[in-house]
Amino acid sequence: MQHRMGPGALLDAEGRLVERGWATQEVRRYDRAAIRAKPVQVKEWDYYCVLDDRRGLALTVADNGYLGFLGASWMDFDAGTAVNDGAGLPMPMGKMALPSSADTGDIVQDHPKMRLAFRHQSGGRRLTVDAPRFDKGRGLRGELWLSQPPMDRMVIATPFPKAPRAFYYNQKINCLAVEGEIVVGDERHRFEPTSAFAVLDWGRGVWTYDNTWYWGSASGLVDGRPFGFNIGYGFGDTSAASENMLFLDGRAHKLAEVAFHMPDGAPDSGPWRFSSSDGRFEMTFEPIVDRSAIVDLAVLKSEQHQVFGRFSGQVGLDDGSRLAVTNLIGFAEKVRNRW
Repeated sequence: MQHRMGPGALLDAEGRLVERGWATQEVRRYDRAAIRAKPVQVKEWDYYCVLDDRRGLALTVADNGYLGFLGASWMDFDAGTAVNDGAGLPMPMGKMALPSSADTGDIVQDHPKMRLAFRHQSGGRRLTVDAPRFDKGRGLRGELWLSQPPMDRMVIATPFPKAPRAFYYNQKINCLAVEGEIVVGDERHRFEPTSAFAVLDWGRGVWTYDNTWYWGSASGLVDGRPFGFNIGYGFGDTSAASENMLFLDGRAHKLAEVAFHMPDGAPDSGPWRFSSSDGRFEMTFEPIVDRSAIVDLAVLKSEQHQVFGRFSGQVGLDDGSRLAVTNLIGFAEKVRNRW
């Protein structure tokens, strides 16, 4: 079943989801004050990933209860390398004041190791980063403009089995055209809106302790038209809706279930394959680089493998037509968190 949500509050007076399902706009209102769970269980983040054919930038601001995190990662696809940098903030539990909407409210975080700002402006979003200690002192800084015309997005409200006050409210906004410059060390990298696109992963929720998820995303031009997709699964009760969705010319096309078929060895040791229950997402993925991160703090553990590479295959649109995709840059990941 694929249940489409209507407008209203996200949570009821008991801190439970009023409605579970999917949407193409932010129809449900998130309010942290309505949550009825321990503050350490609340997880909130904004994650942006900017890609063109040669390089990528990932920026993260997260309040994960026990630990806050500011992150910047730089991927060089020509060299096949990925460099991560981050700064931790102990026990924020809401003090980072992340916005309750993906459409309003700015994020400005200033840490001695890293300064990040995600600001809303008319017609889009402006991202700024200054990480002077990045890559052993090489430094990373710059400013990017992400254009956001009126368009659909992926929105899903997911409950967790046997945990009635646990939920995940997630929005993925694909196909944000990017313009600006990032400086890494003494190298300047220009992103142009004809070839560089971003996705926003906006997440708010109350999580159970041990979860694994699979996520894939890509945005770009196919036959000169803005195209992207969001695919994923692995946690929670998704019987009301999957998060699988295509985007073409700003319009969403809802998919059913998508399965990830990973290589037997390391995540970047061979091609991945994707298949769908409705036959509308059949894709291969050739890895370039694994942006891996492993954190082990006894009770808190995280193993992340975000693999960047190129997607090729076919997708099916709502009108029954097919669209061929060739070497579209994107990523696919497997993440396990015990938090």
